Amino acid sequence: MPHFEFKGRSANGQPIDGEIEGASSTAVAGLLMDRGVTPISIVEKKQQIDVIEVFRERFDLHKISIEELLMFTRQMGALIKAGIPITRAISGILESVENPLLIKSLRDILEQLESGRSLSVSCARHPRVFSNLYISMIQVGENTGRLDETFALMADYIDRNRRITQNIKTALRYPTTVIIAIAIAMAILNLFVIPKFAAFFEANELELPWQTVLLLNMSNFFVEYWGFVGVALIATAIGFKRYINSVTGRLRWHRFIVRAPLIGDIMHRGMMARFARSFAMAYGAGVPIVQAMGVIARSIGNDFIASHVNGMREGIERGEALTRVAHRTGMFTPVVMQMFAVGEEAGNLDEMMTFIADFYEEEVDYDVKTLSDKIEPLIYVAIGAMVLVLALGIFVPMWDIAQLAGR
Repeated sequence: MPHFEFKGRSANGQPIDGEIEGASSTAVAGLLMDRGVTPISIVEKKQQIDVIEVFRERFDLHKISIEELLMFTRQMGALIKAGIPITRAISGILESVENPLLIKSLRDILEQLESGRSLSVSCARHPRVFSNLYISMIQVGENTGRLDETFALMADYIDRNRRITQNIKTALRYPTTVIIAIAIAMAILNLFVIPKFAAFFEANELELPWQTVLLLNMSNFFVEYWGFVGVALIATAIGFKRYINSVTGRLRWHRFIVRAPLIGDIMHRGMMARFARSFAMAYGAGVPIVQAMGVIARSIGNDFIASHVNGMREGIERGEALTRVAHRTGMFTPVVMQMFAVGEEAGNLDEMMTFIADFYEEEVDYDVKTLSDKIEPLIYVAIGAMVLVLALGIFVPMWDIAQLAGR
């Protein structure tokens, strides 16, 4: 949002100047008048050009973070609960928003509301900001007249979803850091360390063991063809990115994520917590179960899990019980399946799904805390293997040289 430099006079005639942020000079004049300041001049302040920001604006690369969406949702819930009209609430929130994508979306939503469209229809025009579940919940809130409660529910859901996402990122951070560190160490050894030893061995004309020959050949390859190796890595990364963006590739990648060793269980439980929380919120708000399943499948963030959710929805459409179709997916543990059965039989399925979500979230928290204990032995084995290879390939020939020199 642009900044403006203003000069004016207070209610008692004292000169006032300063800087203020606003959508336009007219909006700034209104803000100053509300504060009891009579504006004399309002000039837009020239901003320094941010090359990165210009690039993002040119190629429409802006994204909205989960924290920004959470803050917007909480503000909307509080303002609507206070009896403020939706258009005024959005206009007030716009004054404090800095994300260009959210600003653009909210301005369009305001225009749509002023032209007579509903809030859910207006939000549906911006799928990069509002998920299918978010829009469905707004629609339910509009139909029931409990829009403030809907925004409060969504704020709680987004906050819990944020915690799950942070836990999953925490689980991935440790192994990713270790892999990157090992890769950097191998690159340094091959490009800078081993070539020094190669020149030393060549000068002494030693008969080298196969381990040393293997290390020297690998080092020579990296030194001679490091440019091709770099290009190959970049091409592989681009190819992999394009593959997982395809329908088949994304499905297979998402299936691998929830089945990967060590972190797969954490990812799977995190997704199940998200599914259970979404289902409980939508079902408790009055969204029909078939519609809720379809919305959750499109917003859960994993195509493999979504395919199972769609399978559940199709089974329910055929008249099957929820517990039966859930059991057929194989996604849930026997304990969770018992909770499903109890909730369906007792008629408090939303409460039981909330309990299931809490259960999964506690398991994710525990798994993240114990992940380092599971990975550390593998790290020690990998580092030990590197040291062993270096010892056999580098230090054994040097030991032979020392023995020859001693004789």
